[in-house]
Amino acid sequence: MRALNRLSGLTWMPGAWAGALALAVLAVLQGCSTPPAPPSSSQAVPAPAVAAPSAAVSLARTPRDYRRDAASHLYALQPGKIYKGRLPPMLYAVGVLNVDIDRRGQVQAIHWQRAPKHAPEVMAEIEKMVRAAAPYPAPQHMARVTYTDVWLWHKSGQFQLDTLTEGQD
Repeated sequence: MRALNRLSGLTWMPGAWAGALALAVLAVLQGCSTPPAPPSSSQAVPAPAVAAPSAAVSLARTPRDYRRDAASHLYALQPGKIYKGRLPPMLYAVGVLNVDIDRRGQVQAIHWQRAPKHAPEVMAEIEKMVRAAAPYPAPQHMARVTYTDVWLWHKSGQFQLDTLTEGQD
């Protein structure tokens, strides 16, 4: 203690160490406190403008490669409609759909290669989802692209696309 007093040039009384320790603890705790709430005002402060996210792009060079980007895009927009796990052996509907996408990712046309005609409500739902999902990732290496995917439709109304399927029992 005396050596510390000689080095610092200060004379400390026995209770001073306890006081210094208490001040150090208070300083640390002060840093942990939450800042006070801003004063309320009758006028709402407008939120800062947020720029809309730019449309996604696809670097696919072939329609087959683009198919994965399009399927991922659909899955991201319809998470509640995706059947989780392996599909059962019997499905309510299976359809093969060709979708024409332009350079900007907009749907230009939809063509059924194999339509589930026994389930017209499924056909309508799929077409509605495909159109509502636009814009798709814009194909950067193709002026336009026609991609084909197989829709595997469960009786619950959930689906998987063959491109991203988890398999079937």
